[in-house]
Amino acid sequence: MATVMQKIKDIEDEMARTQKNKATAHHLGLLKAKLAKLRRELLEPSSKGGGGAGEGFDVTKSGDARVGLVGFPSVGKSTLLNKLTGTFSEVASYEFTTLTCIPGVITYRGAKIQLLDLPGIIEGAKDGKGRGRQVFDYKLLFCLSRLSALPRTCNCILIVLDAIKPITHKRLIEKELEGFGIRLNKEPPNLTFRKKDKGGINFTSTVANTHLDLETVKAICSEYRIHNADITLRCDATADDLIDVIEGSRKYIPCIYVINKIDQITLEELEILDKLPHYCPVSAHLEWNLDGLLEKIWEYLDLTRIYTKPKGMNPDYEDPVILSSRKRTVEDFCTRIHKDMAKQFKYALVWGSSVKHKPQRVGKEHELEDEDVVQIIKKV
Repeated sequence: MATVMQKIKDIEDEMARTQKNKATAHHLGLLKAKLAKLRRELLEPSSKGGGGAGEGFDVTKSGDARVGLVGFPSVGKSTLLNKLTGTFSEVASYEFTTLTCIPGVITYRGAKIQLLDLPGIIEGAKDGKGRGRQVFDYKLLFCLSRLSALPRTCNCILIVLDAIKPITHKRLIEKELEGFGIRLNKEPPNLTFRKKDKGGINFTSTVANTHLDLETVKAICSEYRIHNADITLRCDATADDLIDVIEGSRKYIPCIYVINKIDQITLEELEILDKLPHYCPVSAHLEWNLDGLLEKIWEYLDLTRIYTKPKGMNPDYEDPVILSSRKRTVEDFCTRIHKDMAKQFKYALVWGSSVKHKPQRVGKEHELEDEDVVQIIKKV
């Protein structure tokens, strides 16, 4: 494993020494592909003999959405969890107080949101560092691979930053999460990659492309032993975008930067921090702006509340069915209630902003809007 880490360091050093221009684009693309493969190898070690090493990191997903607290040690993640959920997570003035993943649950606007307090990450965690001095110990790396999987299962990530420490922490954490294959506040690149049996590499672009050329694309594909493929760009994609699509394991997650301990900075400093995108200032200890943070979490999760209406009864406004904004058809609503309901489905009556009439008869494909009321009519 140490050999893999040394290879990663050698490639990063070579990339840092290489000037970025059209002449070196092919070489840099090749290095990036090699780096992505090595990081995948590091974070997915063989499972031989390491069954118990991930103790404390396996947390059963519950509720309607999952939010992860990520940050350096002692930035206030545990305090934030305690204040928002009432769940106890040890708080102390020394670093690395939290060594396992602590879950809690927030009930907000009828939705149950699971909040995870992840152990404080350190610079270099993506390359196998963290949790003590045993950087090259196999069990440690197995733990890190399990820990890196937790943010990937989240619907939203909160990067908690200390307002009195340099804002460079933000870039360092983003770099670590990038190394784990997590892409923050980004959409998947609009490009098509399809392997084929013969015909070589066919590279086409429907837009002006300033980052990739055929030579770079062939070099990246060659590193993955892909010699026949159709690649079509519909955006100005970079070498990193192409590698992400080939790897196929990247996770695109919305992220909020929570600037904690704002009670310890001046108003002028707060105004400077206010220029950050995806930003939310709080003081977890004094409970400042926690309502604003919850509202922002709700906005980024982009959930849809649907109320049920049994026949002959009033709608149940106390316990909504929560759907993702990307999966909010009547069929998704039925499946969320019970996996067999869609089979018995005849039609649905809907009240709300998604229909013109109140009620309106709709089929399975109808897309629902937030706070619609639905009554399912089953087959006799």
